[in-house]
Amino acid sequence: MNKASRLFWPTLVTPKNAVVKPTEQLSRSQKLLTELGLVKAGSNGTYQIMPIAQRTIDKCIQLVQRNMQAAGGQKISLPVLTPAQLWKKTGRLDGDISEFYMVRDRSGKQFLMSPTHEEAVTAMLASAAPISYRQLPQRLYQIGPKFRDELKSRFGLMRAKEFLMKDMYSFDVSLDAARQTYATVTAAYERFFRQLELPFVRVEAASGIMGGSQSHEYHFISPVGEDTLLQCSNCSYAGNTEVFGNEADAPSTCPSCQSAQLSRVRGVEVAHTFLLGDKYSKPLGATFLNTSGKPEPLVMGCFGIGITRVIAAALEVLSTEQQLRWPKLLAPYDVCVIGPKAGSKEQASAERIEHELLNQLAQICGAEQLLHDERKELTIGKRLLDAQRLGHPLTIVVGAKATQLEAPKLELHTSGSEKLELEVAEVLQLVTQHEQHKQQLLQSQLEETNSEQQQEQKRFGHVH
Repeated sequence: MNKASRLFWPTLVTPKNAVVKPTEQLSRSQKLLTELGLVKAGSNGTYQIMPIAQRTIDKCIQLVQRNMQAAGGQKISLPVLTPAQLWKKTGRLDGDISEFYMVRDRSGKQFLMSPTHEEAVTAMLASAAPISYRQLPQRLYQIGPKFRDELKSRFGLMRAKEFLMKDMYSFDVSLDAARQTYATVTAAYERFFRQLELPFVRVEAASGIMGGSQSHEYHFISPVGEDTLLQCSNCSYAGNTEVFGNEADAPSTCPSCQSAQLSRVRGVEVAHTFLLGDKYSKPLGATFLNTSGKPEPLVMGCFGIGITRVIAAALEVLSTEQQLRWPKLLAPYDVCVIGPKAGSKEQASAERIEHELLNQLAQICGAEQLLHDERKELTIGKRLLDAQRLGHPLTIVVGAKATQLEAPKLELHTSGSEKLELEVAEVLQLVTQHEQHKQQLLQSQLEETNSEQQQEQKRFGHVH
């Protein structure tokens, strides 16, 4: 079980009479994560992740992996350093490379600290030739650090120079098969975002330096978003104004249905998908052997999710100015238990109830999902304030009312709601309902995946 007294949790404390210098505008998520000691700035644009926030990152990774594996993904790891020569072959070093970190080894060979890995993974497939059409499709993904020399890093984890990303690369025998992979993986993306229970929008997007014939972005709607999105209330059209060159060139009527019911909102991009075709496979010689035994270029797609950006953007959308709010599946802990203050007259009797409660909760949600705030030198009020600011989905207080001879009560604080005074059995029932809801979110993935796999089997006549 996790104990609050053992957590490395370096909160920022501002002296009462301190003069606070004005700083650059912070996003809500950046301000709270920093003040609460969950994230610390390592340098301009880089961040150190403390244990509480690391739990959320690990949960996000696990959820992403569940969905990628359900979509036929296989996990790999590629080196951070990619030979610049590969990027020269695809022509991507010919454009604006000001955001790339370039390094040289002692022999003078140049490398990129990769912002993305299309060249690296395609060269890997090329070196594995010959690949038979029977081995396709291949859907390979990794989760690791990416690097981008942002001119102006801001909003904390939402726009950093080093960030954590899931990137998948797909290889198919034809454009039609690649479109089917695109549909399968993007369905997994939408399922992932639904599991977070956050409103999101999928929009048509510009392919930019990545290239390809089709591209979509996934956004959380937020005032701090750096993209302007068009949404039509008359049809299902949604697009990034970048599709039209820039915001000034974007139309005032819907490009799909020509309706004037077109609104503009700000969005935080959290994922991006591309249908690449043979943009990388041709110059790098990544081929497969077709049914006639002749080589053909592999047809590719790529699919990215910003792990750290998803977390920061979710907090930006859900949190208040003073308190964090987490997606249920990503909260660092499910339940926080606060016991009586040391030296209080009810301490002995309340602690007996507290320990029994902890045992019962461990049976319901698992000891690893419990945080026991046993810092009993602090008042219940101080510990409760910490718990509310950290945004635990459920916080249970075992105080004086728990020791009443008639109708003993616990305090239950749910994230964003008023406190409830309930009997132990009622509290345990609400915790059980919380856990059941989490399981339902995960179960929906299993049901959708089974349906998608059946459709793929019908389409291709075998399991990919």
